[in-house]
Amino acid sequence: MDTVRNSKKPAVGMESAWSLFAHRAFALLWVATLISNIGTWMHDVGAGWLMTTLNPSPAIVVLVQAATTAPIFLFALFAGALADRVDRRRFLLLVNLVLAGITGAMAALTAAGAMTPTLLLAFTFAIGTGAALMAPAWQAVVPSLVPRESLQPAIALNSMGINIARAIGPALAGLLISAVALSAPFVVNAASYLVIIAALLMWKPEAGPTKTLPPEPLFGAMATGLRHVSRNGALKATLLRSFGFFTFASAYWALLPLVARGLDGGGAEIYGVLLAAIGGGAVAGALALPTIRERIDANRLVAAGTLITAAAMAFLGLATSATMALLAAVLGGLGWITVLTSLNVSAQTALPNWVRARGLAITLMVFFGCMSAGSAAWGQVATATSISTALLIAAAGAVLAIPFTWGAKLGQGEAIDLSPAMSWPEPVVAQDLDAAPDRGPVMVTIRYRIDQADTPAFLAAMHELSDERYRDGAHDWGVYQDAAHPSAWIEWFFLPSWAEHLRQHERTTKHDQDVHARAREFHRGAEPPEVSHLLAPHGMQIGSTTKEGAA
Repeated sequence: MDTVRNSKKPAVGMESAWSLFAHRAFALLWVATLISNIGTWMHDVGAGWLMTTLNPSPAIVVLVQAATTAPIFLFALFAGALADRVDRRRFLLLVNLVLAGITGAMAALTAAGAMTPTLLLAFTFAIGTGAALMAPAWQAVVPSLVPRESLQPAIALNSMGINIARAIGPALAGLLISAVALSAPFVVNAASYLVIIAALLMWKPEAGPTKTLPPEPLFGAMATGLRHVSRNGALKATLLRSFGFFTFASAYWALLPLVARGLDGGGAEIYGVLLAAIGGGAVAGALALPTIRERIDANRLVAAGTLITAAAMAFLGLATSATMALLAAVLGGLGWITVLTSLNVSAQTALPNWVRARGLAITLMVFFGCMSAGSAAWGQVATATSISTALLIAAAGAVLAIPFTWGAKLGQGEAIDLSPAMSWPEPVVAQDLDAAPDRGPVMVTIRYRIDQADTPAFLAAMHELSDERYRDGAHDWGVYQDAAHPSAWIEWFFLPSWAEHLRQHERTTKHDQDVHARAREFHRGAEPPEVSHLLAPHGMQIGSTTKEGAA
């Protein structure tokens, strides 16, 4: 999956993005998510500011950001495996109900004056865990709400919604903290979960295809997701670019509350205004992105966004007035939305539907893992030196990361067709064979006849094919030459169970089909390659062999 689409993509105008509201399910969930995100941003401002009143040490304050993001790194893959095997709507309903209760309890303790730094971090970690469980499911739902050709504007519109919330939520939080109490943002956030719950109850998703196979074992599904990502060149390139950006950009978010507190007249109001300015810059960036993408490809766009973010961190580190900090906030929002949207589109288009939630979960793990570890690290740097020095070092690091990650090209998945091929025939199984779904492991062998002159090209094609086998579920693979008949070559691969091999049939994409065809071009003979399915001993049954046109 290393094909790069070098041609410039047509711009997606904002008119086409707004037309997505014609899709009722998308419009319903977008509006509900906007309201919920406003509550979330109010909560984040409240939590960050509450910690500055409980313990203003930089090393402690940044732990709020770390406690928010660490659960994504720890639980996202587990959540992605769940989202790929359960009813996503019911799952989201359950998690939102639990989060409403946790946030309500946090509001009550804060109002009673019983909150401590330890309790605040515990509540923040619990809420972050809920967000980690939901995030892969939410992201995986988006492609089912709009046509494939509308995926890019849908992602951009979702990002815009997040940043509209970022522009509104912090300002409201600052006002409520000043005019009401520190507990007020938490109360509003608890209520916002009820809005999401109502929207999910109203949403009636279309029934998916009937599943005849049992659900994947949870930990097996996680391992399959990891193997898929390890062989998905387009997604790995996106992950590398994400690592290079978020490791340094995390300093911006982690140290922002301390910058706001250190300004003349600094307080919750200025912190809220700065976050609102970030949101405003992000919304402006989202509006400009379609026109910019018409002239600049994703790789240069991410580099430009990184430079803007680095400039924002430098300005923030040197800020001596609220005006200069506001300029840094606007630039930060502009750079952030530019990079985040481009990386998100690149990740979405690199994944087939069957593993989408797990693949997106791993992208979230990289994102939030960098944000969590980076937040803690930059807090220590700020403690050892100063807030200004930490931000300037992070800005320099972000700039230096651009050339180091430039070889990892974004948008590779947009050039390939990842829709299901459904081209493999069902394997023939003897009537008296016990081929239970959980029986395994399963060994599949494919026998080719190759002319000696074609051997190097055949082996190169098989190397590409091996990636497809691993992506679709195999846990071991190889190719061997027959010593007695040198023109005979055997490809073999193992899967953990018979059910997993049947799932492998369903997972094959049209791109995978093209990879198979390139390998089979070298086969000589009137009959197609001979395929055998061998099952590990179970009682007295030892295997099954059949010929067919595909594995």
